[in-house]
Amino acid sequence: MKSKIGLLILALTLVFGFQQKKSTGDPVIKKGMIKVAILYPNGEGKTFDMDYYSKKHIPLVQSLMSDAMKGASIDKGVGGGAPGAPAPYLAIGYLYFETLAAYQDGMKVNLQKIRADIPNYTNTTPVVQISEVIQ
Repeated sequence: MKSKIGLLILALTLVFGFQQKKSTGDPVIKKGMIKVAILYPNGEGKTFDMDYYSKKHIPLVQSLMSDAMKGASIDKGVGGGAPGAPAPYLAIGYLYFETLAAYQDGMKVNLQKIRADIPNYTNTTPVVQISEVIQ
């Protein structure tokens, strides 16, 4: 009986005690927001400096876009759909905005500064998709 109680306590601790807390830097994503995905294709000779991207480029974009940008997140490519397949993208960055106009207005003013920083972290040409969050 003691071992069953001990296992129950351990299970409850694992389930409730070690849940990852959402950091305050995480974007608040809600239906209707605009999500800008910046995909960096993988390929022979393609490089990507994740440290620069996460510590310098994304903060630069946030400072340029100011309050219009509600948050950002980054994915690092680790593999493709089949076992052992390479990741189709080296990285994917996500920028979140309340409205499409907020994104477009910010880009009208800051596009050249943002594009000028790209060679500092990658030699691949990013692909951009703008989406509306549905769920």
